[in-house]
Amino acid sequence: MARESWASRAGFILAAVGSAIGLGNIWRFPWMTAENGGSAFLLVYLLIVLGVGVPGLLAAFVIGRRSNRNPVGAFKSLAGSRVWTALGALCVVTSIMLMSFYSVVAGWILRYFLESATGAYFATPEAHFAAISYGAEAFGYQFAVLAATALIVTAGIRRGIEATTKVMMPGIAVLLVGLAVWATQQPGAAQGYEFYLGFDGAYLAANFLSVLGSAAGQALFTLSIGSGTMITYASYVDDDRSLPLDASAIAVLNLGIGIVAGLVVFPLLFSFAAGPTEGGPGALFVGIAGAFASLPGGRLLGAVFFLVVLLAALTSLISMLEIPVSFLVDEFDLERSTATRGLFVLVTLTGGVNAFSPAVFTLFADHLVDLFLVLGLTGFMLYTAWVLGPAAIDEYRNGAGPISRPLAIPWRYAIGTLFPTFLLFTFYADVTALLGLSVGTGLLAVAALLTLVAFVLVARRSVSENRPHSSDNAD
Repeated sequence: MARESWASRAGFILAAVGSAIGLGNIWRFPWMTAENGGSAFLLVYLLIVLGVGVPGLLAAFVIGRRSNRNPVGAFKSLAGSRVWTALGALCVVTSIMLMSFYSVVAGWILRYFLESATGAYFATPEAHFAAISYGAEAFGYQFAVLAATALIVTAGIRRGIEATTKVMMPGIAVLLVGLAVWATQQPGAAQGYEFYLGFDGAYLAANFLSVLGSAAGQALFTLSIGSGTMITYASYVDDDRSLPLDASAIAVLNLGIGIVAGLVVFPLLFSFAAGPTEGGPGALFVGIAGAFASLPGGRLLGAVFFLVVLLAALTSLISMLEIPVSFLVDEFDLERSTATRGLFVLVTLTGGVNAFSPAVFTLFADHLVDLFLVLGLTGFMLYTAWVLGPAAIDEYRNGAGPISRPLAIPWRYAIGTLFPTFLLFTFYADVTALLGLSVGTGLLAVAALLTLVAFVLVARRSVSENRPHSSDNAD
């Protein structure tokens, strides 16, 4: 079966940015920022996106383009090792886990978009959200969003994903900028900007580990790295594209959209809600709904806002579904339509559990996904550095410009040592916090270093065991 490719560089970048932006920047980012000290979280998040996210994106791009396969097929064909193939399988599991709770939130957004016409959520925003967030009605809206996602993915890379995101992404950007300009005129705008942009060093010093873990998870969530999305998307990229340029463009655009989303949400939360920490996962719906209820033309503004968020949610769901779809198409030679239908049924079932259970939803959205993404990206980096090795440098340099080409070797060793150590440190910090344990930074650092050494030994052993096969793929 002939494999598709992107029709243009712009199509690939917009699809990747659409995957990265999604609800991570508009729904989850304000929630995480509010719960982690506002500006303190923002600073750490920005540093991780640029310092770790871009090199991580490059590792995923190299694996994807080198193999021209889905995550499972990529590790199987390039390494020939069961250990690394299991990492590809983890990507498929993570993507299904992501869709299972993500589609619930997308269903909320679809409902609020439709209800903006009547102002159904205006009178008592908090009570309204509590009444509709879980249960049979939430499942119904979730089903509708998943059905729309499946239709787009069934159409394929060019006619479905690329064509859709080329329309959606400019629309999201234009509408968000317009809302940000409007938000400057609201009564609590100055207070919102202070919370969001005014650096709070004292909070960061007192809560460093918790902020670090949350910021790392959020960075990986918004960039769609660690789940295999970017491996899958890069598998459709031609050899003459500059991977460093594309990774940098995606990260910068993602940051820009995320920052603008904060410039919309926080002024409104301070203007019309009890504060930025109110509502948890429902903060966007409770606080923003209050804003629209008290404004002239609130129904129209509400419809525009939730349309933006709905489009962003769809672009991310599309990328998540493409991971297991490409796996079934590549590895089992299924028709794309057949694979998509089967996965639609599966995610409808797993997502339904999240739609009916707040406890399961919170476990997925606030804890498990972050941990899985950190482990996934750590594996991508170590695999690229120590298994692909020189082949990774060759792939990095294909299509790269004169500025980025000399950075190939430093990049390889950084993703093989420094960045995985950092990610493992945040992983252990998150796990200990989840378990309610108090562990010093020194012990966390030792655990991260020992785990890194173990990972590297496994990587080197897999190379020696499969040297003839790996050598063939490196040519």
